[in-house]
Amino acid sequence: MAEIFELSNGTITAKISNWGATITSLLAPDSKGNVADVVLGFDTIDPYMRGEAPYFGCIVGRVANRIKDGKFTLDGVQYSLPINNGPNSLHGGIKGYDKVLWGVTEHSKGEIPSITFKYHSKDGEEGYPGDVTITATYSLPSPNTLKLEMEAVPENKPTPISLAQHTYWNLAGHNSGCILDHTAQIWAEHMTPLDPTSVPTGEIIPVKDTSFDFTTEYKIGARIDKVPGGYDHNYVLDLGEEINGLKRAVKLKDPSSGRVLNLWTNAPGMQFYTANYVDGVAGKSGAIYQKQSGVCLETQGFPNAINESKFPSIVVRPGEKYNHTMVFEFSNE
Repeated sequence: MAEIFELSNGTITAKISNWGATITSLLAPDSKGNVADVVLGFDTIDPYMRGEAPYFGCIVGRVANRIKDGKFTLDGVQYSLPINNGPNSLHGGIKGYDKVLWGVTEHSKGEIPSITFKYHSKDGEEGYPGDVTITATYSLPSPNTLKLEMEAVPENKPTPISLAQHTYWNLAGHNSGCILDHTAQIWAEHMTPLDPTSVPTGEIIPVKDTSFDFTTEYKIGARIDKVPGGYDHNYVLDLGEEINGLKRAVKLKDPSSGRVLNLWTNAPGMQFYTANYVDGVAGKSGAIYQKQSGVCLETQGFPNAINESKFPSIVVRPGEKYNHTMVFEFSNE
């Protein structure tokens, strides 16, 4: 049964569902102690199950982002995937991991609150090869930190695996409107430019002197008009200092509340997406989410990496384990 579970440590409270391993709510304080829910979503699980969410808060897979023409070849075998985004396959297909019920294997309310979800993805599911067991553990390891550890183990065939956490953040509060006044700093000197269908061309280009340069803190809305459609691009995380195997990916800040989110990861890329396709979604507490009312920070393998030999490989073989960790640190400035 689909339910919503709570993790709380007195500072941060997260509500997370076993439907899609989805963050439905996250309460975080500002510098004055005022608490706001900083993620877009719905009050109940029903709209998620009805498919009304544009990937609010969920884990997407087996492969996040776009695979060109929904096709790839692995070890000489060609695979065809469902086409669900223009001519391409997006976020695992028609029924990706965001649209399935995960099992709950552990829910701890102790000193470090945590919950672990598990899903068994079958051979041939949405066109992907081999059985894969996926686990996702959300925890609150310190007063201001949410941690997500994703693991996937292919059981009998090599397969591409690239999971992403698709929360839409608005640090002013989910119902506060546009995020174009937020600032972002992204620890990336390069990005992967897109073809007209939003699939990377295969190039890796410098962001310097472009509208994509967030190597220093910059207002998201300052140059967005020069980016057709808005930001929905993969950044190459090549700048961040590494601590405990994780590198810094992005710092997001809301000037109105002073809330800051720093994200650390071991993934090679991050999709920076400014909710360009959100259009009048009826969300929590009567809020209507319009275009650019949230920002997604989706750490990931590069989009279409399965078809691009120059990109870091996302193929995982039996005997190997996929591991993807994200640490979200909240603070105030």
